[in-house]
Amino acid sequence: MDNKLGAMEMRFAELIWENAPINSGELVKLCEKELSWKKSTTYTMLRRLCQRGIFQNEDSIVSAVMSRAEFDAKESAEFVEEKFNGSLPNFLAAFTSRKKLSDTEIAALQKLIDDSRR
Repeated sequence: MDNKLGAMEMRFAELIWENAPINSGELVKLCEKELSWKKSTTYTMLRRLCQRGIFQNEDSIVSAVMSRAEFDAKESAEFVEEKFNGSLPNFLAAFTSRKKLSDTEIAALQKLIDDSRR
């Protein structure tokens, strides 16, 4: 499933993550205030993101099926799979060819590697 979100979808998703669980009527009011959206726009966008399995709207309560961290992890994995044939070393090689890692970043990556071996 492709979970890539456009800019407005992402702003909408962030509003939900920040306020969930939230009554759908309250979400409409929040979107009117924050995004200048009409009720129909909010429900159309909500339906799309529910169909993608990111949120759910049950009994007029909107909640996250996937947390922001889970969404980011899935999106990152899909990016590495699509662009680097699933190879994290190839991704890191490409990334570091344009940006030198700091000692702090190297230590954090080494900790991740060490923790994954356990």
